Amino acid sequence: MKILSVNAGSSSLKFTLFEMPAGEELISGTFERIGINNSFYSIKLNGEKIKKEVELDNHKTAVKYLIDELLTNKIIVSLEELEGIGHRVLNGGEYNKSIIIDDEFLNVFPNYFELAPLHNPVNMVGIEVFKEYLPNTLMTAVFDTSFHQTMKKTEYLYATPYEWYENYGVRKYGYHGTSHRYVDLTIREHLGQNDLKVITCHLGNGSSITAINSKGEVVDTSMGFTPLVGLIMGTRTGDIDASIIPYIMKKENKTVDEVMNDLNKKSGFLGISGVSSDSRDIENGAEEGNELCDLTQKMAARRVANYVAMYNNLLEGSDVICFTAGIGENSALTRQMVIDNLKSLGVKIDPQLNDVRGKFRKISTEDSKIMVYIVPTNEELMIAKDTYELVTKE
Repeated sequence: MKILSVNAGSSSLKFTLFEMPAGEELISGTFERIGINNSFYSIKLNGEKIKKEVELDNHKTAVKYLIDELLTNKIIVSLEELEGIGHRVLNGGEYNKSIIIDDEFLNVFPNYFELAPLHNPVNMVGIEVFKEYLPNTLMTAVFDTSFHQTMKKTEYLYATPYEWYENYGVRKYGYHGTSHRYVDLTIREHLGQNDLKVITCHLGNGSSITAINSKGEVVDTSMGFTPLVGLIMGTRTGDIDASIIPYIMKKENKTVDEVMNDLNKKSGFLGISGVSSDSRDIENGAEEGNELCDLTQKMAARRVANYVAMYNNLLEGSDVICFTAGIGENSALTRQMVIDNLKSLGVKIDPQLNDVRGKFRKISTEDSKIMVYIVPTNEELMIAKDTYELVTKE
C-alpha cells in the first residue's frame, strides 16, 4: 500500500512516499520558494538527488509537479494507487491522536488557526490542494501536538487567569510530538522494554525535550503555547521573562509584532553569536576563538542539561536519554557538552562511541546510571504509519 506523507510550509512543500507496512521509502522531495522568485524542487530517487528549477506560483502548481514526478518515474501507474495521504499539522489543540480528515474537521480546523497562525492556515492549504487532485483518497491529519496531550493540568496550565484557558485555550501544547513519539517507540522496541522512562532530546534549528513515563505517556515537554519557549534554538529565544517584551517596545519604539519577530527570528544562536543560526557555524566559530560563539554553545548546552535534570526528577529517575534531529544526531560536541553538565546524575558517555553522525547507537558507558542513545528520527515514516493504520481500519 502506497502512503504519502506531506508537510506544507508557507513557501515549501515536503513529501515522502512509502510502501507500507514495510516502511520502504520510494521517493521523497522538497519544493522550495513557492510563490517566490527562483523557485525549484528536488527529488531523491534510488539514492540519486535531482534538482529542477521551475516556476512555482503556488502550492497547487507544486502538487501538480509532484504528481507528474510520481507518474513519470513510474512510482505509481495511476493516482488510485495512492491509498492514503498523511498531512503534518502543527497545532491540533486538544486532539490526542491522528484523525481522518472529514468535513467535520475541515469545518472546525479554522478555529485553530490563531493557535499557530504561521503554520495551520498553510497546512489547510496543503490539505485543500491535495483534495482537489485526489478527492477520493483518504487523508489524515497528524498533529505535532497530539502526543503531548497526556500531560496533566499541573504541567500544561500556566499560572495565568484560569479564564484564559477556558475562553482562549491558553495552555502548553508542546510540539515535535511526532518526532518524540517515533524516538520513544524506537528505543522501546530496540531494548525490548515497554516500561522505560525516556527523555527525548529533539535538537535542531527548533528544539524541544520531552519526558515520557513508563506507560509511554508524555509527562511534560519544553515547548509551550507556541514553539518559542523552552530551549535556546536557531533563531528562537527559548525561555525569557515576558516583561522584556514591553521593555524593548519602549526602548526601541517597536510594536509587539516587531518584538515577537525579533524573539522568533533574530534570537537564539543567531542573536547571541551574531554569526549564524546554524549550529555548525557556531561550532566552527568557537573553534576559531569567537567568544560569542563559545558562549552560545555553552548557554545552549546548559539549557538542555537543565531540562533533562528537571525531567529526570519529574520521572523519579529516567532509564534512557535519547538525542535526535539535526543537532542531536550529528553534533558529538553538543552531546558531550550536555552530558558534561549532568555529572550529578551519574551520566557518562564514551567519547569514541559518541564520535558518530546520524547513526543509531548507544553512546553511554557501562557504568553510566542512565543509558544514552542517538536515535535518528523519522517524522515522515511516523505520519505514514498513522495514516496506514487509519486506512486499514476503514
